[in-house]
Amino acid sequence: MTDEPTTTQPTSGDDDAAPAASGPFGGLPIDFSADTGAVPLAAAVTPIAFAAEPIGPAGVDGSVSLNGADHGRTKAKVVIVGSGPAGLTAAIYAARADLDPIVLAGSAAGGQLMITSDVENYPGFPDGIQGPDLMAAFRAQAERFGTHIVDVDVERVDFSERPFRLWARGVEYRGDSVIVATGASAIWLGLESETRLRGRGVSACATCDGFFFRDKEIAVVGGGDTALEEATFLTRFATRVHLLHRRDEFRGSKIMVERAAHNPKIEIHVNTAVEEIVGDAHVEGLRLRDTVTGEERTMPAEGLFVAIGHKPDSEVFRDWLEVDEKGYLKVHDHTATRIEGVFVAGDVHDHRYRQAVTAAGDGCRAAIDAERWLEAQAEADATTRTPTEARAAV
Repeated sequence: MTDEPTTTQPTSGDDDAAPAASGPFGGLPIDFSADTGAVPLAAAVTPIAFAAEPIGPAGVDGSVSLNGADHGRTKAKVVIVGSGPAGLTAAIYAARADLDPIVLAGSAAGGQLMITSDVENYPGFPDGIQGPDLMAAFRAQAERFGTHIVDVDVERVDFSERPFRLWARGVEYRGDSVIVATGASAIWLGLESETRLRGRGVSACATCDGFFFRDKEIAVVGGGDTALEEATFLTRFATRVHLLHRRDEFRGSKIMVERAAHNPKIEIHVNTAVEEIVGDAHVEGLRLRDTVTGEERTMPAEGLFVAIGHKPDSEVFRDWLEVDEKGYLKVHDHTATRIEGVFVAGDVHDHRYRQAVTAAGDGCRAAIDAERWLEAQAEADATTRTPTEARAAV
C-alpha cells in the first residue's frame, strides 16, 4: 500500500474532487511535494531505474544484489514501510546504527518526489536537483550502509505481539520494531488536461511552487481552509489569484474566509467548477462552468493550484494505530504510537508541512527513537534473565 497511486474522494471537507488521475510530467520546473501518486516521467526528467524485483541484502563490499527468488532477508531489528524522504532517511540512520533495516518500499518506489521536476528548496543543492535524482541518491545511500530494500506493497500487518509481522506479495516480514512512513496522496480533479499539464502550470502545493508564478495571474480550486490558505499565500507572488469553489458557501473557517474576501488580490468565484484546463505546452486558461445555470466561460490564467484535500496512506494500519478524523496517524511522545515499538514518520501523520525536508527530519527522529527503544528493550531483557539463560546467551 505504500507510495502507490491513489484514486479517492476528498477527506478534508472539500468536495470539488473527482477520482485521482496520473499522467506524464515535464516542462516548467514545479515541485509537487504534496502528491504521492506515481506517474510516468517525461523525457525532461532523468529516468531512474528502480529494481522490478525485490532487492537482496548487501554484500560484504556494500553492494546490493537482486534476489527475486527468496526476497532476501525477511527478519530485521527494524522494518520501515515507505521509501520517500522519511522512509529512506530512517533507513540511513537505522543502518548506520547496525539495525540492519528492511525497507518495504512499495511498488511505486521513491515516493512523491518521483513525479517532481526541479526541486529547488531542498538544502544542499544551490542549482536545484531533479526529484528522481534526489530519491536515487537517498536510496543509494541507504543501500550503501546495508539496508535491504524490497519494492512491494504491504497488504496487512499484525502488531499484536513482537516481533511485529507484515505481509507483502505473499511474503511475511518480521521486525522487532516498525517505522511507518507511507506518506499521503494529493486529491486531484481527475481531468485529462490536469494530468497533461501537471508540472506545466498545474500544482498541488503553493508553498513549493508559488515562487514560479511571480507576476502571473493564477487560480486556486477548493473550498476548505487549505484552499483559502494557499490562495492567501500565493498573493505574495501572483498579480491576481482567482479562488474557485463549486458551492455557494466555503467549508473553511470563518476567519480564513474573511481574510480571503478582504484581500484585494483575491477574486472569489462561487458556484464555479473547472471543466478543463486550457493550453498545450503550459496552462493558458480555464474553462469554467456555473454549477447553478450550467453556463460556461473561459478565464485567462497561467497556473492552477488544486487544493481539495489529501488522503494519508494509512489504511493498512488503521486497525492497529490511532488515526485522526482525516485518517492521519497519531503520534505520541515525538514519533511513537500507542503500540510500543511502532513509530511513525513523514506525511502519513504530518498534514501541516508536507515538505520533503520535514519528512526527512521525521525519518531521522523515528530511527533514533526506534534505536533507543530497542536498546531499552535489550537492557530490560538482560535484567530479567535467569542465571542459566544468561550463561546460555554468552
